[in-house]
Amino acid sequence: MSICPQPRLENAGMDAWLVRLFDEIDERNMGWITALVRDCERAFGEQLVDVVPSYTTVLVQFDPLQLDNVEARRLLQQLLTELTPDAEDEAAPVKELPVWYHSSVGPDMARLERHTGLSTDRLIELHSGHCYRVFALGFAPGFAFMGTLPAQLELPRLDSPRPRVPAGSVAIAGRQTAAYPKTSPGGWNLLGRTPAKLFDLHRTGFSLLQVGDRVRFVPVSRAEFERLGGDSTPMKES
Repeated sequence: MSICPQPRLENAGMDAWLVRLFDEIDERNMGWITALVRDCERAFGEQLVDVVPSYTTVLVQFDPLQLDNVEARRLLQQLLTELTPDAEDEAAPVKELPVWYHSSVGPDMARLERHTGLSTDRLIELHSGHCYRVFALGFAPGFAFMGTLPAQLELPRLDSPRPRVPAGSVAIAGRQTAAYPKTSPGGWNLLGRTPAKLFDLHRTGFSLLQVGDRVRFVPVSRAEFERLGGDSTPMKES
């Protein structure tokens, strides 16, 4: 069941407004957020510079040479009075990310086993058995924050981030999951690796995953992972 937003407009400078639709993170927020993004793109047209959706908000940046701050606020207020959520279409395609779950590329699987008391097979079953929603993009280009992770898998971030996390690493932290689009530092718990190219400058929109997408992780063997172009080089701890 959809939840009803209580929108507030917060000034974000002479050329932007932050629309705060909700105060709490919830998968059900996304229908409202994606609908507002769509409506802003339509209503602002060429006056729109950027629109950035996130967990509970939408940042709307406009061209101040074409539209002043007061007019932009008035337009947003009108959109909000008419806003209706995108229907959650359970028949809509789910983006699947193949994952090789293994301790050599997911060194925190053992930590998760100790924390939960569950077997590796059960942990993989839980992580791959849920359809996640993309809440936000950030940290690095193509890095999608997804939720909500099953409660049994909730695990805090590492006390000290790793200086180097390989591209494609599939990870969890708190009640969220993600995959690293490129090699970078990171403090999330690593469970495996995906061969999917998460960020590509030659792809329309660049990021494979977009806010509002439904995503499922699909376990694959090492052989299939490598066939799909994955790098099975073991994780080296520094």
